[in-house]
Amino acid sequence: MSNSSEKINIRRRCHGGVAIAIAAATALAAPVSGSFGAPAHAQTLSAQEHKADVSFLEIDKDITLRRMVLRNATPKGTVLFLHGFPETLYAWKDIALTLASDYEVHAFDWPGFGLSSRPTVDRFSYAPRDFARVLNDYIRRAGIETSKLTIYATDIGALPALLLAQEKPGIATSIIVGDFAPFDRPQYMYESLQSLKAGPSMDQARDHLNKNRDDILENAFRRGLPKEAQFDVPREFKDDMSRAWGHGAITTADAFSHYYAHFTRDQNHFESNLERLAIPVKVVWGEKDLYIKKEMGIELADKIGAELRLLPGIGHYPHLQNPKPTIDEVRAAFR
Repeated sequence: MSNSSEKINIRRRCHGGVAIAIAAATALAAPVSGSFGAPAHAQTLSAQEHKADVSFLEIDKDITLRRMVLRNATPKGTVLFLHGFPETLYAWKDIALTLASDYEVHAFDWPGFGLSSRPTVDRFSYAPRDFARVLNDYIRRAGIETSKLTIYATDIGALPALLLAQEKPGIATSIIVGDFAPFDRPQYMYESLQSLKAGPSMDQARDHLNKNRDDILENAFRRGLPKEAQFDVPREFKDDMSRAWGHGAITTADAFSHYYAHFTRDQNHFESNLERLAIPVKVVWGEKDLYIKKEMGIELADKIGAELRLLPGIGHYPHLQNPKPTIDEVRAAFR
């Protein structure tokens, strides 16, 4: 594809047995009628985005990741974005395009989400600790220079990033995290997220997520926000999430549930090893986060001695509700 092409460069990889799917869900969803159509060819972006490259990178025999890379001939550094629920790498598209004028930008779909592999649980547990290994392997396989790398991670992506930082203090120069659950603090979490953690309620919560896919994709991003703060996500992003949800034997809700099955173990491991966190961390949190209260972010920042930025009027998805603070934080990390 030539540089003048108006379509994104897509390289598809055939990977035997790889089932591909989408990023799932948030909390209690009130069912609504209707569903989203999934376009057969949703892998093209608009003309101004021809610098982006969406392709597939094999991590190991079980995991192939869909990724987006925007390159710069003379980058000031590299930023790697890690998505949460119910997202795919398309959550970062507009932000990535803005930052590509100065930086090399990477984003990928976690295993079990987007169009990345979703192996069976006997091959991959979907635990935060395993996501940390995937993150490490991606950085290595993508050839990213870690001495000039900032990782921006939200929701399910944040704990794996910090777990990796504890094990490999040179994996990045700075990490920005927010709106996630670093510690086992049920009082700070939405009730249905607590239900995913263990026991019989976990199966019920997973079934609820699968049954209410349409409501989740339509309303998860703005739930809990007042009318004046409501916002919509781009159609292509919503379509990307929708069409990938049910590919393969494991849905995104299933992958989410498996992640939570190991969550407490990995939270406790992180908290018991806070002294090993040597990489500078910035905590950025939506003040109106319905799913994980700001008190979680306040405690995290206090325990690790990190700078905390609370975003007034912002919910669980700051990068989607108001992208500017995300862009500003990345730029500040390289100063």
